[in-house]
Parts: sequence; C-alpha cells; structure tokens
Amino acid sequence: MSKKKRLLSWLCGALLLTSLSVVSSAPAEAAAGPGRCTGKFVNPITDICWSCLFPISIGGLKIWPSSRPDTSNPALPVCLCGLRPGIAMGFWEPVRLADVSMKPWCFVNLGGMKLDPGFDIGFKSMAGPSAIGGATQYNSQWHVHWYAYPLIYWMEIVADFLCLESGSIDILYITEIDPLWQDSELTAIINPEAVLFANPLALAACAADCVAATAKLPTDELFWCAGCQGTMYPLNGNVSATIGHVQASRLALARFSYKLHRELVAWGTMGSKGLCGKYLMPVMRKQQYRFQATNPNPQTKGRYACAPIGASTTFMSGTQVYPAIGEDMGYLVWRKRNCCAL
Repeated sequence: MSKKKRLLSWLCGALLLTSLSVVSSAPAEAAAGPGRCTGKFVNPITDICWSCLFPISIGGLKIWPSSRPDTSNPALPVCLCGLRPGIAMGFWEPVRLADVSMKPWCFVNLGGMKLDPGFDIGFKSMAGPSAIGGATQYNSQWHVHWYAYPLIYWMEIVADFLCLESGSIDILYITEIDPLWQDSELTAIINPEAVLFANPLALAACAADCVAATAKLPTDELFWCAGCQGTMYPLNGNVSATIGHVQASRLALARFSYKLHRELVAWGTMGSKGLCGKYLMPVMRKQQYRFQATNPNPQTKGRYACAPIGASTTFMSGTQVYPAIGEDMGYLVWRKRNCCAL
C-alpha cells in the first residue's frame, strides 16, 4: 500500500472514530470535570514550524545555519558504519505528536475528539488546591496520547533518505490505561532514584537548568530537572506545583518522554553514538528534544516556537492560555538525529 493510501486510510479511521465518540456515560462525564474536549486537526503544512528543521550540519559544519541552538555534532564530516562509509549529518526531525490534557480520553490533535471507553479507567480528580508548608499550591494531573508522526517521510519531502523516521501515523501510547502514570507510588518502580533528589539542594540546582534551557540548551547532567517547569520526578502526570497550563503541560510531556526512555521504548538518536543507529538511553538527554505547540494555537515562528525542554514559558504562553478550555494542549515533538548517510 502506498503512503498516500495509508494516510487516506488513517484519516478515514479518524473520521469514523469521531462519529462514534459521543460520550453517553453521565458518570464518566461528571468525573472528567467541567468543559468539553477542544482541539483541531494539525495541518501538516500551515501548523508546522518548518524552520525548526534547522540547523542542518555535516560533521561540525553547519551547512544550513539557524538562530536556534543546536546540540554538538561529530567533528568529522565522514563516518563509517561497519564497512559502509558515509557522511555524518545532523538535523532536527518531527517524529511524534502528543495530546496533553487534564480531561481523560480527550484527543486534542484529532479535532478535540472525546471518547467514551465504556469503563471508568483513567477518570479521577484531575486538579485542585493543596496546602504545602502553609502555602496553597495548585495540583494538576495530565494525560498524554503519543502518536507516531513521521511527517517528512510520509509527505515525501525527501525521498530515499535512510536517516528519516519511517512508517505511518498511528496512536502509540495512551496513559489512561497505564497505572504507572496515575499513581506516584507505583511510579517509583521505574524511578527509584527519585528519593535522592527530593531535597532543597537538588531542587535549587534546577534554577541553573532553567537559565541554561532558556538561553541555549538544557543541562543533561542535571537529569532530574525540567528547567523552569520544575522537577522530572515522579515520572507521571501528577504536577504538584502548577503555575499555568503551558508550564504544567510541557512538564507532563517532558516526564512522559523520560518515562519512555526509562522503559526502553524510546532510544537515543543524537551524537556520535547515533551515527549508525539508535542506542539505549535510559537516562534521557533533554537536549535531544524540542516541543512545538500545535493546540490551541500552533506556534510556527520565532526562536521559542520549538523550545527545548525546560525553557521558560514566558515567551510561549501569550496565545496558548484560554479560560475554561486551557486544559487541552497539543505538541509536535522534534528530535535531533545524527546519522551516517549514504
């Protein structure tokens, strides 16, 4: 089946799901909280920050420079994978799409479609205030839906380039059915080291990561930090100090990305180790990813259109906060790729 036919089949399936997505369960709707699921389909032409592809490099030389910060690339322009020689290329690629919402079963990037699964899994109190140390903090809990979205491949922008992520659009992960995502005690199974960083000194170090991520790139050595958004632990959607929807949703998405690496679902693609293929990266390198907003408004221009993990949300929140419907966010995930191309 050709790529165009696969894309057409996927769109037909999405429209079919939309027609079946009327929520008929009153208890489930009440548990989900007020407000309806909002969002829109991502336009693969106008809703993409195409300048986020850059810079493109060959070895240590940027052949297509950009004002956006870039990770370090192999110094030599030539590489060798086994007996196959090639050119060491570095570029940024859109590979995943993510819904991040406080409303269970809300598929933001599929037109704001809300499903009724027929059972109450995933429904719980999603947000509310709490008193910690005499001060009131706002807690929130987010769900993430993770899509395969190899945009460059299925749009055939570049033909016969083995370095590109291949495949078709598909839903890969839904956190509503993952008990590790909703219970912080169960989450400790995959992040037992979290107790080592639950202290004021470790949290204070995140201020340095906030500055580094906003100015250039996050500090991978401070792996327990998500920069200006807070701490990476626990690796679930429970955000105990919510400042705003943009901050909390980006933190939830960063934690989810880290969780996939910890579970060996996501692998490393950047640096010299990635030239000949993906490699295990159980401690995620934050510099490997950029997040671009697609909902409620796509951010397609400016330096912070696809900001790295941990960058300040001051420059991103202006058009992304809506009263009552601000709990539904969508993001396009860009991943750095170093590859030994033919």
